[in-house]
Amino acid sequence: QLQASGGGLVQAGDSLRLSCAASGRIFSNYVMGWFRQAPGKEREFVASINWRGTNTFYSDSVKGRFTISRDNAKNAGFLQMNSLKPEDTAVYYCPASGLGFPRTHPYEYDVWGQGTQVTVSS
Repeated sequence: QLQASGGGLVQAGDSLRLSCAASGRIFSNYVMGWFRQAPGKEREFVASINWRGTNTFYSDSVKGRFTISRDNAKNAGFLQMNSLKPEDTAVYYCPASGLGFPRTHPYEYDVWGQGTQVTVSS
């Protein structure tokens, strides 16, 4: 129902744009988030956006480097990642939440899908 894509292997300082494809039933009126999980670590909040796309919220670790956006007409979400660092290496997920914005905890999201691997080399 939610499929993240666009990951890959890049060097520090490079950019990547992740995409999230969702079915219409779960995308409309849902908060969309991006989380990441590195090996041996807990799933970490990255960013979220309200259903209208008018409000965004970021973790301190990515603020100023990442930009979340969505296109409801295409049932798609995006995460533009600039100035990537090795510590950004993780599997990235784009879940959806039926609760209100901003939702920063994994348990607040009720729809998950497959993630995409992002690897940043130094």
